[in-house]
Amino acid sequence: MSIRQSGWSRRTLLKAGAAGTAALAMPAIWSPARAQNKRIVVRDDGGIYTKAYGEIFYKPFTEATGIEVIGVQANAEPTAQIRSMVEAKSYTWDMAKISQPAILMLTGGDKPLLEKHGLEADPSVASIPKQYMSEYGVGTNVYTTVLAYRTDAFKGRKAPASWKDFYDVANFPGRRALRKHPFDTIEQALMADGVPTGQVYPCDIDRAIKALDRIKKDISVFWTSGAQVEQMLLSGEVDMVPTWVSRPQAAMAAGAPVGIVWDQNIWGLDSWAILAGTPNADACRQFIKFASDPKRQAALVKFFPAGVTQPEAFKHIDAKIAPDCPTFPANIERGLKIDADYWLKNQQTGLERYNAWLLS
Repeated sequence: MSIRQSGWSRRTLLKAGAAGTAALAMPAIWSPARAQNKRIVVRDDGGIYTKAYGEIFYKPFTEATGIEVIGVQANAEPTAQIRSMVEAKSYTWDMAKISQPAILMLTGGDKPLLEKHGLEADPSVASIPKQYMSEYGVGTNVYTTVLAYRTDAFKGRKAPASWKDFYDVANFPGRRALRKHPFDTIEQALMADGVPTGQVYPCDIDRAIKALDRIKKDISVFWTSGAQVEQMLLSGEVDMVPTWVSRPQAAMAAGAPVGIVWDQNIWGLDSWAILAGTPNADACRQFIKFASDPKRQAALVKFFPAGVTQPEAFKHIDAKIAPDCPTFPANIERGLKIDADYWLKNQQTGLERYNAWLLS
C-alpha cells in the first residue's frame, strides 16, 4: 500500500528541491560514532524511496556519524524474512521500514521479533504525534487511499466528492474500477453506506457486501496494481477509482485531467523498526533520531509528496505543495486510520468473503 512513485511535474520538483536544499543547510547535531567502521542495513521500499532516503537520510547520516547506511529493497511485508533472521541470529538487515500490521505480527508472540526503540522521550522523536508511534516503531511515512476521477468525464456536471458519490450510480454515472482486495474496499463500502468514520471498525462485512452489491455490475475493472490504476487514469479507461494517492498524482504530473477527493481518505503508517537482537541496535536508534528531524522529513518532497510524521516539517514545505501530502492537517483530519489490529485478526475472513463476492 505504500507510495511507490513520485507524482509531480519537473517544475514542481525543481521548486521543492530548492526548498529541500535550503532546509538541509543546518548544523549537524549528531556526534561522530565511536566505531567509525560500523554499518547498518535498512530495508526500505526500493525505487523512489531508496533514492530519496539515500540523498536525504543515508548519505548525510554517514557523513555526520561515520556509520554507513545501506538501503535494500524487499517484499512489501517482509515478516517471514525478519522472523528467519531473528530466530537464526543472522542479520542481513538491522532495521526495516514496515507497516503497522507487520509490526503487530512480529511482536504478538511470547518472544517479540523487534526491539523496543525506547525513544519516546528523546527530543528528536517526542514531537511525533502518538498516532504515528508504537513501542516497536517510530512512524516515518503515512500512505493513503483516496477517490480519484477524470475531471473531463465530469465536465459540465457535478464531480464525485465522497465514497457515497462513488456508490451512487444514478447521480454519478461513469466507468468505475475497484481494487480486487478487501483492504480499504470494505471500509469504503461502509462509509458509502452511511457509517460514520469513527464507527467503521469493527467492520460489518455483511453490510459492506450488500453495499458492494449495488455497484458490482457497474465496475468495469477490478484492479490489482498501482501501475494498472495509473495507466487507466492516463488513458481515460475509467472515470472513477479508489486508489493509493501516489497514482493519481503521477497521472496528473503526466498531464492527465485527474481530480483527487481527500475526504474520508483511508490512511496507514510505515515505521522504522529495529530487528530484535541485532548488534547494531544503538546505531539504528541514532539513525531513527536523525531521520526524524522535521527539516529532513520536509526535504523528501523533492522526490514525492511525503506523508511526513513531524508536524513541524510543514513549516519547511512550500505552501503550494503541502496540500498534496497525506499528513497535511486538512487531509489527515478528514481521514480514517486503518485499524491494523482489526485486519490482523480478520484478514482471512475478509479475503474469503470478498473473494466469494467477486465470484458470485
